Amino acid sequence: MEEEEQLRPFMFLMTYMLLKRRRDLNNANTQRRGEIQRRIRHRQYFLQRQRRTLMMMIAGGMRSNVRVRTRPWSTTPSTDWWERVVMTEFQPSDWLDKFRMSRETFFYLCDKLRPRLARQDTSFRLALPVEKRVAVALWRLASNIEYRTISTLFGVGKSTVCRCVRDMCHAIVALLSSIYLRPPSEQELEDSARLFLSNWGFPHCVAAVATLHTAIITPSNNASDYANPAGWLSVLSQVAVSGRGQFWDVCASFPGGTDPADIFQNSSLCATAAEGGLSSALPPVFMGNSLRYVLLGEACYPLQSWLMKAYPEERGSSTALTQPQRLFNGQLTRALRVSKEALLKLRARWQCLSKRNDCGLDVVPTMILACCILHNMCESHGDAFRAEWQVEVTEAESPQPTHKQPLTHSIDQSQAEEVRQLFHDYFEEQNN
Repeated sequence: MEEEEQLRPFMFLMTYMLLKRRRDLNNANTQRRGEIQRRIRHRQYFLQRQRRTLMMMIAGGMRSNVRVRTRPWSTTPSTDWWERVVMTEFQPSDWLDKFRMSRETFFYLCDKLRPRLARQDTSFRLALPVEKRVAVALWRLASNIEYRTISTLFGVGKSTVCRCVRDMCHAIVALLSSIYLRPPSEQELEDSARLFLSNWGFPHCVAAVATLHTAIITPSNNASDYANPAGWLSVLSQVAVSGRGQFWDVCASFPGGTDPADIFQNSSLCATAAEGGLSSALPPVFMGNSLRYVLLGEACYPLQSWLMKAYPEERGSSTALTQPQRLFNGQLTRALRVSKEALLKLRARWQCLSKRNDCGLDVVPTMILACCILHNMCESHGDAFRAEWQVEVTEAESPQPTHKQPLTHSIDQSQAEEVRQLFHDYFEEQNN
């Protein structure tokens, strides 16, 4: 009896271990059978997809052998419109009208963006070529038509159109900013100053600063902040335009109700100009004084020693402007036309900026930057600009809001008035 009592715990332990071992083996067998069945179902699913894909390719090949296209290109089925019409039948005028650039510039753009836009083919789907992705995005930027229309035209999904636009805009900003949207060199500063004097009659000036409002859909948050002085919702951008009508600096993404002076004072352009970055190392001489090049701005900007704006004309004030002051204002207003014309060409070439943009607020600033870069690229490559684009935009879009001058002059720089007096004296001498 004593020996049985001593062996009983050992027997219980052995019995427990045997039962646990059997349970573990049963569970392992169950999991193995489940895994085998899952793999069989997975393989059957992909075999069925491959079979359907093969049948569709065979059917498509049979149809393409007997179908003859006799209709004009504008009504060609979307499945072959890009390959058979755009790539083979488009004339130079078609490229310019539809993509706002020449064929040569289009393929130059594709080559530059290829590192960011190229995609790999998969077993079940061929990736869209970079050229087609760029064409889809440019069509959207140039026309601002609905994604559904572009989807039907190119034979791609609406989500693909949206993705093409987003990807191309980000790629342009990442890869082309250093080429087409960068601070000017000393030679470019001299060239711009010469153009401002010869074309607009304003000396010692290298750029004009202006604002651009882009209409947007009602945002989900803080919609009242986006109401501009004209009453419609917009995103506000600040641009600096050279004497060639190209953009040197773009500061986008601000709500339409933001004060332009606040944007300017907190921008990199202001910091660069204040430190002398927009002038040569040895400031040129103007009216007998060593003076850095200046920028021109609208009335809403603060007067600085390097930023000239018009003399204020306050209504109801007993102090009227003198004739030389009016002459200065007239010459400055004339020179500011370079920025107005550049912005008008920008909105006319890329009509996503002239009509209400239905993209999200996370995309709109990048789209504005991308359009400015594309504008500079087209101008640098000598691509033609059609006057009818400008007429169309002028007739269709809402007028750009006018910003009022600040109520106080506290933000004006104290020594800036002395610099403005030099230009005042220059125009008085030229008029005599």
